[in-house]
This record gives sequence, structure tokens and C-alpha cells, in this order.
Amino acid sequence: MRKIKINATNLRKPVQIISIITILYLLQTGHVTIAMILIAGSAIGIIFGKVFCRWMCPMGFIMELMSGAVGDQKARSLYQYHKLGCPIAWVSGFLNRMSLLTVKHRIVKDCKECGICDKSCYVATLNKKYSLYKPGMKNPADSFTCSRCLECVDNCPTGRLAFNVRNPLEQSISKQK
Repeated sequence: MRKIKINATNLRKPVQIISIITILYLLQTGHVTIAMILIAGSAIGIIFGKVFCRWMCPMGFIMELMSGAVGDQKARSLYQYHKLGCPIAWVSGFLNRMSLLTVKHRIVKDCKECGICDKSCYVATLNKKYSLYKPGMKNPADSFTCSRCLECVDNCPTGRLAFNVRNPLEQSISKQK
């Protein structure tokens, strides 16, 4: 039987639109409050990390559209400002280091070390202390800035990168080295 590969980035827009419509509807009808959304968005960070910003946030969606449509530095700065000014982004960004799920290699020895994952990761392109494949470097998925876009996972030619359950023993062993 042939295995079908589903790219996470292809799912992001539909998930984002459904989440935004649901959130706005629930807010409009009074079923939820902003405080409830802040709590829920932060709680999601415990499991997924900073996934709310990239996959569910109505403001993040609007800011992403603005920065993509205009494409100038001012729009990009505004998007970054929004990310810094959002309490959900603060909490879930902090939780990236300890969230239940993270981006990591399924089988490290099969990595071709081609660097495509780092080229597609905006965290690794902005800061050279992060890499998904270089030994001794910090994992970009543990960075405050990573919003789990999963471009790195989708672009890995070997399919060895995955959004998987974090192994706490693996993390403590790598810190000792």
C-alpha cells in the first residue's frame, strides 16, 4: 500500500480560517470572552508550543496577510511588533522549550546534512546559533520565536524531521554534552 504524505503547511490555511471563524463567532455571540481565549491559547502552548499564533490567531492572520501583500519592511516590522505585544505569544513562546510536542529528527543518522531545513526555518535564518541538523547548535523549535509553521518538516528531503512528542530524557542528555 502506498503511503500518502500530507504537508502540514498545506493544512495551515484551512485550519487557520476555520479557527478564526469559530473564535470570532464565539466572541460575537458571547459564548467566550477574550480572557477565555487568552487562557485557552496559553494552555495550547503546553502541548504544542507557540502554535496558536501561526495556526489560529485572527490578528496573526490579518498581520500575515498585510505583511505578505505589502511586502515592505514597515509591514514586517508591524507584524513583529504584534507578535511581541501579544500575551498569548509571550506565554506560548516561553512554553516552546517545554511543550509536549516539538520539531526534531526521527532518525538522526539518516540526515543528509543538506541544510534545506535550516534554509526554510525563519528562526535559523535570522540567528546562526540555531540549526535543526548541526551538532551542538540550539534547536530552533525551542526558540521563543518559533511559531510551528512546520516549513522545515515539509521541506526535509529525507522526511526525517517531524513534529513529534518530546523526549525529556533526550533533552537532559543533550544538555550534559
